[in-house]
Amino acid sequence: MTTPDNHDVIPRDLHFVTDAAKSNAWLGGDPVGSAVFNAMSITFPDGERMFIDAVRNYRPQLTGKLLDQAKAFIVQEAIHTREHVSMNSHLDRGHYPLDQIESELRARQDIVRERGPIAMLAATMCLEHFTAMMADWFLGNPKIWEGVDPEIAKLWQWHAMEESEHKAVAYDVFMEIAKDWSPWQRYVLRVRVMAIITVMFTLNISRFGALLLAADGMDFKKARRATLGYLLWKPGLFRISWSSYWDWYRPGFHPWDKNDQDKLATWRAVFPPPAAAAAE
Repeated sequence: MTTPDNHDVIPRDLHFVTDAAKSNAWLGGDPVGSAVFNAMSITFPDGERMFIDAVRNYRPQLTGKLLDQAKAFIVQEAIHTREHVSMNSHLDRGHYPLDQIESELRARQDIVRERGPIAMLAATMCLEHFTAMMADWFLGNPKIWEGVDPEIAKLWQWHAMEESEHKAVAYDVFMEIAKDWSPWQRYVLRVRVMAIITVMFTLNISRFGALLLAADGMDFKKARRATLGYLLWKPGLFRISWSSYWDWYRPGFHPWDKNDQDKLATWRAVFPPPAAAAAE
């Protein structure tokens, strides 16, 4: 399987009013879910900057449609960064340990960056698989947005739609860059990196969410159990998509093995691109 020839990645320069994120229970009155989503939102700006750099590193080696999609990917991720920076700005830095969380994130990213462009690209394509898994759930389960401020719900739905739209770009760039590798070399790298990413992403989001809950007065150990439970048990933000997750480990896997263009078409009608954006 490859990315469908008729599939396009389309940047949408949208803005959202996210003042309601000031509440510590903006996700339908659920403080644990809100903390988990806030933890993810805090990780997005630095994470997406690394994604941009990872793909941009190889842009001179790309041609044709893949080059166009790489440029569009960069624009989409830059806009995602801007909107999540805006949402995160409503979190009280005097109350929540945002400096600590961001410092830990950057230290972890520095380790990846120091290992060079291929390590950055491998981490990016694995994390993009995670975001595509979550995006599928966000777009297919309207109940999660019940009681959520409409602008915040739209932000997450728009972000999810574009994650689904560009879910294969980093993977396709990797396959192009590593085309002279043996299939076994490519497989070992992506499986090994995914195993590391799975552990670290789960531990990071659960820990950062717990730090936010602890700032609101919850015992940290209890908060850590709650955030891990939210991710892995109920509602199981990561567990729900386990079948898609395990697909990654199948030889010959491609992100578009799960062809969700029909679902994307529905959401593209909700978020049409208001204007073309140009890649830097």
